[in-house]
Amino acid sequence: MIRALTLAVLLLASSALARDAETSRITEFSSEPGQALGDVTFVGGLKISGLHSLSSIRFLPDGRRFVAVADDGQWVDGEITRDDRGRLSGIINVTVTPMKNAAGVHAQKSLMDAESMAIVGDRIFVGFEGKHRIDDYPLKGHATTDARPGPDFLIPASELRANGGLEALADNGKGRLVAVAEKSVDKNGNLFAAIISGPGKGVFKVRKSDEFDVTDAAFLPDGDLLLLERRFSLMTGIGMRIRRIEADAIRAGAVVDGPVIMQARGSVNRIDNMEGLDIITMPDGSLHLIIVSDDNDNTLLQETLMLEFALHGT
Repeated sequence: MIRALTLAVLLLASSALARDAETSRITEFSSEPGQALGDVTFVGGLKISGLHSLSSIRFLPDGRRFVAVADDGQWVDGEITRDDRGRLSGIINVTVTPMKNAAGVHAQKSLMDAESMAIVGDRIFVGFEGKHRIDDYPLKGHATTDARPGPDFLIPASELRANGGLEALADNGKGRLVAVAEKSVDKNGNLFAAIISGPGKGVFKVRKSDEFDVTDAAFLPDGDLLLLERRFSLMTGIGMRIRRIEADAIRAGAVVDGPVIMQARGSVNRIDNMEGLDIITMPDGSLHLIIVSDDNDNTLLQETLMLEFALHGT
């Protein structure tokens, strides 16, 4: 009880005043020299202190400011900084604000377990687990405004697992909004997904393999979808990978799969529980991936990381 009251006071204080996050730079991603990561190159990263439970992140068009959600029902807004070589150097102007539901209440975690988000025009759609739903917030003023009900996610709610629901929301900027479940599978072991808006609305499936779970997704400019996935076991430790799904394959009734374009493992690479992915366009037109981890508010065993990779061929 004391811890909960202390956390509440800290959150209220942080929401009232923007602050800079305490960070340390990550310059080496692999302990194996020359390790091939796939279709990406590590650019740099940050270990972040004081920010916890990040589950999804979206950057604004300037490529600096971001909006993130934490799975304990918090908005996290901030801005990245870069050094003179373009590498991540810090996070500034951070605010942490309790999210409000449609009743104007910051409810308990089981009702405000924010796991996914997408910015669609001037709105932010947030996917929640526990009480499975998508809530709709205004982009401007999201941290102070109540939610309103968002779009129907089309996947039968009875098929969504309590801790494996709407883990990924992605918008292609052209009217197509897609949702992918984390662990909710059909009788064939395929993950439930849906085209929520745009042409060809309907449910489709994502082939699940190698015990990886989907944790986020983002569309490339060409319409292909990148899926961020995570795996953890006591035998293999923690792992992450990214799959690329062709745009034309995503249609109602389909079962989609795609090549792994990047893979990493905790025994060799500086990763943690990687849960949030976004794509930013750099000034030279190249595409960079930014991935953040959820430390589950467990600073003894886990870290909040922000990692950046350049995507080859862009």
